[in-house]
Amino acid sequence: MNYLRSRSLKRLLSLGRRSNADESAEDCVDAVAEPPPPYKPTWRCFSYDELHQATDGFHQDNMVGKGGYGEVYRGVLDGGRAVAVKRLAPTAAADEKKEKDFLTELGTVGHVRHPNVSALLGCCVDRGLHLVFEFSTRGSVSANLHDLKLPAMPWKQRHGIAVGTARGLRYLHKGCARRIIHRDIKASNILLTADYEPQISDFGLARWLPSEWTHHAIAPIEGTFGCLAPEYFTHGIVDEKTDVFAFGVFLLELISGRKPVDGSHKSLIAWAKPYLSDGVVQGLVDPRLGDGYDAAQLRLLMFVASLCVRAAAAWRPTMTQVLELLESGEISQDQWQMPEKEEQDELWDFDDLDDFEEDDDDDDYDNYDDESDSPSISSSACSIHPND
Repeated sequence: MNYLRSRSLKRLLSLGRRSNADESAEDCVDAVAEPPPPYKPTWRCFSYDELHQATDGFHQDNMVGKGGYGEVYRGVLDGGRAVAVKRLAPTAAADEKKEKDFLTELGTVGHVRHPNVSALLGCCVDRGLHLVFEFSTRGSVSANLHDLKLPAMPWKQRHGIAVGTARGLRYLHKGCARRIIHRDIKASNILLTADYEPQISDFGLARWLPSEWTHHAIAPIEGTFGCLAPEYFTHGIVDEKTDVFAFGVFLLELISGRKPVDGSHKSLIAWAKPYLSDGVVQGLVDPRLGDGYDAAQLRLLMFVASLCVRAAAAWRPTMTQVLELLESGEISQDQWQMPEKEEQDELWDFDDLDDFEEDDDDDDYDNYDDESDSPSISSSACSIHPND
């Protein structure tokens, strides 16, 4: 057992006996000290036997997701509660970085409480590392949106998912005791409850930012291709606007029914650019919807998406502003007008995708989706630049 494992597990084992969730999380990941939240943790430590029984011995038939360092299994606890058990894969257990990333996820989600964020029920540190979440019966947005065997997702559900996800993301940025930057907002990381309420999940790449920091520089670059903000992809700069950009791509995916990168390696932003520029609703909306959408809501989502995917982070809205726009239903063009020079550099896209090769070692859960989502990257696999 390496030093990181022995030190971290000793601290994790004491989580259930402490009254301060943030203090416990800080011990796990050596985070920057900040004032603790005023509540006690609501999650608990599970025994390995409980999880082993719930998942039928982590049987392959119960595996619902797999990534570079973790596996997700569906399970049912003794009381009948359905859970998703995420465990550090045996092949990753000896990797100190992957182990620390796993512990970082525990430290991040351990104190998060919001209807639109996946709830942590507990953890287990016996015979490996395990996180236990509420099971999302309807799977991910990606599974529901892109599975051609299913009927087209109705517009009402798409609009509700957009607003709910915005609420969850705004909470992570402004409502938590600490600023949380998710870094991997995408359709396969948004899970759906039985009534299609969206919940942000998979905090494996998430980072805390102290309130006195404007941003954070991170290396290597990690995330999902087609969803990375330009400043993050080129310079590793991370702040709330990194998630705002990815949320804009997510809105375009909900509207169009297309993935962030299609089979011909063309980015969704590049494809959507002319429709956003000209305001062509019919060209952008998912053709499977036919006329089954609210035109005013569609125009609003298009407008918000166009703001979120702006190349310059300074000209993107915050998630607070995004939520205000979505809930007010008003399109305020004048307020968001940019200088002409800035407009010329807008709407970046990936022009070198043909040279991109997926890194199989990255963690990219499909969250109950059998079809692969956009590839993930762990380093600069290609260049990104504005169109001329």
